[in-house]
Amino acid sequence: MTLQTNVSYPEMTSDFLTSQVAPLFDQSQRYIDCVKTHGSPLYLVDPAMLIRQAARFRTAFASLLAHTRFYYAMKSNSMPEISRILLGEGFGLDVSSGMELAAALDLNAPDIIFSGPGKTNPELKMAANHPDRVTLLMDSMGECRRLMAILAEKKQHLSAGIRLNCQPQGLWQKFGIMPDQLRPLIQEIDAHPFLTCTGIQFHSSWNMTPDRQVEIISSLSGLLSAMPPEFLAHCKFMDIGGGYWPEKGEWLVSDDPLRHFHVPAAPVETFARDLSNALTRHVLPHGNFCICFEPGRWICHDAMHILIQVIDKKMPDMVITDAGTNAVGWERFETDYFPVLNLTRPGLTEKPCRILGSLCTPHDVWGYSFFGTDIQEGDILMIPFQGAYTYSLRQSFIKPLPETILL
Repeated sequence: MTLQTNVSYPEMTSDFLTSQVAPLFDQSQRYIDCVKTHGSPLYLVDPAMLIRQAARFRTAFASLLAHTRFYYAMKSNSMPEISRILLGEGFGLDVSSGMELAAALDLNAPDIIFSGPGKTNPELKMAANHPDRVTLLMDSMGECRRLMAILAEKKQHLSAGIRLNCQPQGLWQKFGIMPDQLRPLIQEIDAHPFLTCTGIQFHSSWNMTPDRQVEIISSLSGLLSAMPPEFLAHCKFMDIGGGYWPEKGEWLVSDDPLRHFHVPAAPVETFARDLSNALTRHVLPHGNFCICFEPGRWICHDAMHILIQVIDKKMPDMVITDAGTNAVGWERFETDYFPVLNLTRPGLTEKPCRILGSLCTPHDVWGYSFFGTDIQEGDILMIPFQGAYTYSLRQSFIKPLPETILL
């Protein structure tokens, strides 16, 4: 249970936490019935929540901008069922590897954005083989030149975009090209008979507020002003990426099992208002761009829960469950706080207890407390809001992975 030192975190209020827990307890029997039917552990997917989140995100931006497109970032939760549901809601898919691209093509996704650094030649060829379905975002001048050679050899035309690096510090330098490289790269592309640049993308991660994205958008006005008029005339899209933190905010543990920290995040409507204002002022005067969005975490965070069962009560304040944290792929709950709900003995009082997994490692923690009246062997527990960056990171390690159930 370690946090960054010398950082002041806001404390989570009991009223806020109760507001998150109580609606889940209202559905306790529904969740328990899933375990009775399918066993434990389970990944429990809520399609209705996915659809609501997708609709809310789309409405927030589409109500303020004339031309928009939306792409679900597959890396946030790579479960095919989730991508299939969002395709049904009119979203495209944002992929970051040949593996994800193949999965998106297998799902018959009609509109795919392929981003990410270090694309291999086979990955570039796969994208080039589907020019009607895939928009490739070139990540470097070297990648662009390799793509040009592939297209020339195939005599295949392709429209693509360019990723800009707007965070040139530290490890973030691995993404995209620097702004001062944009014009030379466009000139090189213009001289190629088979490649056309039709858009620009940038991405800022872990945005609790829209401030950083607004700052980046504001910086684009000068950059676009320096671009050739011919480029702006055939530039069709401006992709502003993802990185929208869920409105629930970030929840963190403390050294006290009943004290938690809560870093709030702005609602998506605030992002939509501020980003659309910045785009209208700094970007749209330069061209009739379609504005593209790549939400991932924001869409799927609330839409998947994990159900586990108590197998052994070894001490009054320590239980072992039938699942290990290989189901989420990392030691998440040693830093991130999520309430553990005892669905078998529901209650809105949080009690200290070490909820541990059954892996052969001490770094196998589900939580340091639970909500309920008591906890005993056989009880069914829920770890809610596990939709993002868990399923995609799960590991084949010691214990089998949970089965997936759609509510």
